[in-house]
This record gives sequence, C-alpha cells and structure tokens, in this order.
Amino acid sequence: MDIFEALRVSHRTQRELYGRLLADIREPDERQRVFAELKHELAAHETAEERCFYVPLFEHDSTVDAARHGIAEHHEMDEMVEDLEQMDDGSPSWRKCIAKLCDKIEHHLSEEEQHFFPQARRVLGEEQRESLGKQYEAQFLTLRVREG
Repeated sequence: MDIFEALRVSHRTQRELYGRLLADIREPDERQRVFAELKHELAAHETAEERCFYVPLFEHDSTVDAARHGIAEHHEMDEMVEDLEQMDDGSPSWRKCIAKLCDKIEHHLSEEEQHFFPQARRVLGEEQRESLGKQYEAQFLTLRVREG
C-alpha cells in the first residue's frame, strides 16, 4: 500500500466518524465515545502524516507550500478539538463547534486528495511512495494504540 492509499484509509475513517457526529447522536455516552474516537484518529493521523508525508514534501520546491498549509490546518483542527473539550457535550455551542470541525476536516481531506496528492505524486517516486506508505502505517498504528 503506497502513501496515498494508506492516507485514504484514515480519511474514510474520519469521514465515517464525523458523519456519525453530524447525525446528531442523542445518547451522551455514545456521542462522547464517537468524539473521543475521532479525536484519537485525528491525532494519530496528523502526526503520522506530518512525519511520513509532509516532511518528505519539504524536500521539493513545488510541494513546500502545500506541506506547510496542510500542517497549519492540522493545528487549526487541534485547536478546535481543544475548544470542544472545554464545552458542555451536546450543548448548542458544542454542536455548532463540532459542525465547524467537521467542515474543516472535510475541507482538509478534500484538499489533500484533490490537490496535494497529485502534486506529491509528481515528486515522489514509486519506491518512495511505497516506503512512505509502510512508514505511515507503522507510525499510525503505534500512535493510534497510544492515543486510543
């Protein structure tokens, strides 16, 4: 599995999780569980992605700006998660903030898939893509176990 396939696996998981949150889970325990799962998925994905996808893109002039932008969006999402953790779960302000986080996640994933991946494909050779995919999977699994 190359880096793009590996990243898409986590992207699908994130979309499934935020979709469940946007479906307005009524049971507080279930809502908290799904939010915690999304939070852990995001944290592991962001760290592994930065190390195994964005850092290699810094080596190429044509992908530096995309890598910087992606990392900046990770930080924005982290701040949104921190804000959510300070709010009353399920309150109107929490619901508004979770909707903004989900919009931000979808924006980020779509931007990566539609713009960053094609740019990265031009600068990363096939062997490097395969190697980065394996590195990403190993990092992600290690981080996911630690986070979860």
